[in-house]
Amino acid sequence: MPNFWDDQKAAEVQMRKIKGLKKWVDDYNEVKSATDEVQLSFDFFKESITTEEEVDTAFANAIAKIEALELKNMLQKEGDHMSAVLKIVAGAGGTEAQDWADMLMRMYLRWCEKNGYKATIENILDGDEAGIKSVTIQVEGDYAYGYLKSENGVHRLVRVSPYNAQGKRMTSFSSVFVTPLVDDTIDVVIEPARMSWDTFRSGGAGGQNVNKVESGVRLRYQYKDPYTGEEEEILIENTETRDQPKNRENALRHLRSILYDKEMQHRLVEQAKVEAGKKKIEWGSQIRSYVFDDRRVKDHRTNYQTSNVGAVMDGDIDDFIKAYLMEFGAE
Repeated sequence: MPNFWDDQKAAEVQMRKIKGLKKWVDDYNEVKSATDEVQLSFDFFKESITTEEEVDTAFANAIAKIEALELKNMLQKEGDHMSAVLKIVAGAGGTEAQDWADMLMRMYLRWCEKNGYKATIENILDGDEAGIKSVTIQVEGDYAYGYLKSENGVHRLVRVSPYNAQGKRMTSFSSVFVTPLVDDTIDVVIEPARMSWDTFRSGGAGGQNVNKVESGVRLRYQYKDPYTGEEEEILIENTETRDQPKNRENALRHLRSILYDKEMQHRLVEQAKVEAGKKKIEWGSQIRSYVFDDRRVKDHRTNYQTSNVGAVMDGDIDDFIKAYLMEFGAE
């Protein structure tokens, strides 16, 4: 298509779609190759060319790739493919809670590093003595929101606090709030069949030409909300110039802006729903507990747990994310 790059923004949108589809094809080919390798290894094993351990290794590799692709398939909701904004807020409890928020920040920064996401601290409020009161992190990369949305909620820490002189076991809370990073890549679709034009003579001052030439344009667009099915007529009139084609172009630009804004408003409504679901930072509302003394981290939504607390605090939270998406991702 020789005119493909004439509209650079539209071309970039299409290139992103192509890139996304290519990634699915590449991932499928990886899975296919891994499963073929299992069959080949098994055939060689029957001929005593390979060992049982080599067959097990090929099988484990295939399972890992299949599960990774299955997990990605859970990320089909609007916004899942986008970058994310992650905010951590320390709950009541002074220094201990603020230190816990700091530990969570480090955990997510390490997770980003391990998974190839670019993490930028946009705003941070230091604690009174140690730790942080709050932090906002921008996480850039494909499917960042899709994965991190599982972290929305209250995280509870139980440990013997280094900030308590009596060495008592203390409980602290911090909230994590994740939203998609809305950008300017919304694909605005204008359906020609819903569009009609008519022209009229511009009124008012401006010389004889204004009253004799039908340079004003009126654009009617029968808009149907893709989410609610409701219909409305969008009416745009443009008399900016005495050039009718230029006025048509301006009217179309205005229509694109209106449709863009409608999509943005829908996304803001969806984001508000996520915010409304944010729980109060208190006992009984936590999504996950980190009990250091008992060497246990447990997610209360999926009941997935691990005893490797150190690895979790170093950003190894993929199994928690996977368990959440496999249980709730299809809802």
